[in-house]
Amino acid sequence: MPTIKYYLREGLLPGGERTSPNQAQYGEAHVRRLKLVRAMLDVGKLSIAATREVLTAIDSPGNTLHGMLGVAQSAVTTKVPAGTDEAWKSADELVAELVERRGWQVKPSNPAWQTLTQIVVTFRDLGQDDLLDIFEEYAVAAERLSAAELAVIGRRSEPDSKVEGAVLGTVLGDALMSAMRRLTQEDASHRSFNAPAADAEQPAAGKARSVPAKPVRTRRTTRVAAAG
Repeated sequence: MPTIKYYLREGLLPGGERTSPNQAQYGEAHVRRLKLVRAMLDVGKLSIAATREVLTAIDSPGNTLHGMLGVAQSAVTTKVPAGTDEAWKSADELVAELVERRGWQVKPSNPAWQTLTQIVVTFRDLGQDDLLDIFEEYAVAAERLSAAELAVIGRRSEPDSKVEGAVLGTVLGDALMSAMRRLTQEDASHRSFNAPAADAEQPAAGKARSVPAKPVRTRRTTRVAAAG
């Protein structure tokens, strides 16, 4: 397949076992790596260079799970240059206060810190300051999700599976959360803004809908006077 040949040329797949000058045999390990590569490229939307960086880290002996997580984060996070103006400094202080308040053990050099700072600057610049009123809610949701995700990975027994989970949890987890958020946004929008009058006509959950009683027909009786 041309795709596999391309992955081989780019160093994303190891070469197979040569069976002839023009043929090579590939085993289950190659199939697994191919699936991993396609997941990062097609679903995670990583570049070839970023995918190669992550795979190199996976194949390097001695990498800790925490270190692998850092490599994956670096691959999926767009690098944002730090600003020097007052708007940037003020936004950076807001992020630093959040990190301190939540007790997060993170470094300002994490590229996600700069990304978050840039988002705060942009919200303020566009007059969307009220979205920062739920800054803490974003933090709480992300905190709970990260803890649950890494707890699942930590329960695995195989070191290779843990490493792969740390990578895919980061790369595909971003795509998963984005897709799920789109669905819940549509649901919340429907509940809040779409046809409230029609929704009001629906019976409340758990309550039986009242059904009008059918009219009761009575039998008409006719009195006949007895002839006298």
